[in-house]
Amino acid sequence: MDSSNLKRLSAQVSLEDLMPASAEDKEYMVKMRESTTFFRDGVNRLKKNKVAMVSFWIIVIITLAAIFVPMFWPYKYESMLGMRPGKPVDASFNNLKPFEYARSEMARIEGGEKVFPHLFGTDSAGRDYFIRVVYGTRISLAVGFFASIIVLVIGLLVGSISGYAGGIVDTILMRIVDIIYSLPDMLMVILLAVVMKASLGQVLEGTILEKIGSNIISLFIVFALLYWVSMARLVRGQILSLREQEYVLSARASGAKGSWVIRKHLIPNCISVIVISTALQIPSAIFTESYLSFLGLGVNAPMPSLGSLASDALNGISSYPYRLVIPAIVISLIVLSLNLFGDGLRDAFDPKLNA
Repeated sequence: MDSSNLKRLSAQVSLEDLMPASAEDKEYMVKMRESTTFFRDGVNRLKKNKVAMVSFWIIVIITLAAIFVPMFWPYKYESMLGMRPGKPVDASFNNLKPFEYARSEMARIEGGEKVFPHLFGTDSAGRDYFIRVVYGTRISLAVGFFASIIVLVIGLLVGSISGYAGGIVDTILMRIVDIIYSLPDMLMVILLAVVMKASLGQVLEGTILEKIGSNIISLFIVFALLYWVSMARLVRGQILSLREQEYVLSARASGAKGSWVIRKHLIPNCISVIVISTALQIPSAIFTESYLSFLGLGVNAPMPSLGSLASDALNGISSYPYRLVIPAIVISLIVLSLNLFGDGLRDAFDPKLNA
């Protein structure tokens, strides 16, 4: 037996093993790594997705423009520029092409006065079309965001109760979901919007909601009645897979209430899936609002939305096709960017895809 094996079998402690490690040994043995979290890892993966980041910045730019541009734009979305108090209507303001001026504006320019241009021209009523597109984008984004919040709250509540309670409660709630799923979406949305538009008008008179309009309120009710079922099913599936975990059984054994277990354990552990689903719900809500407004069941006039602007543009599509193209491009850009960003969120934060 050689000396190295004898040294290995010896009971004596080598002093070399007790000597402090040198800087080189530490650098070799220890690989330093910055502490991180699930959220930070997801953000880092999201930043590497160029398509998702470009979509994110497009959404940010469009949202900031929709919020801040109307604050300093010289024209209002409801102002008919050809109408002056005590003067006849100036029809030269109607149907101006992009960067075209009316007769009175041309006279002011010739007199040395500066006149702000109409970037997208004006509509048939002499209203600046650019600010109407910007304001319509604001309305569409706001409706999409708040409708998604409504869907999130109802779907999260129903799905978590159904998944955690199980039994007869789960059966009843899922049968309700199946019934709503079996209904034709488009037909039910149109029917509900028509009925609620007629019934809410008198109810909202004299209330704070009158300014918002019966059409937008009916849109929110439609989303609350029909569009929460996908979120509820998704949350229920996540809860069913988590409720038998050891930490949930331990909490239940210690006497914790079901609502506490859902809030503290179950929902935080499926929050990434909930956020991703909500992000993908926003473009669906915007598209629904747009086609309802296109059919005349969206926001109340004179308040514009992208769908109502596209609908109004049909009357002069042969002479002014850009009035239809512009809101259509904005809708497509918003929906496409939100969908691509939602896909990026799913790729970055879904643990099953990153396992």
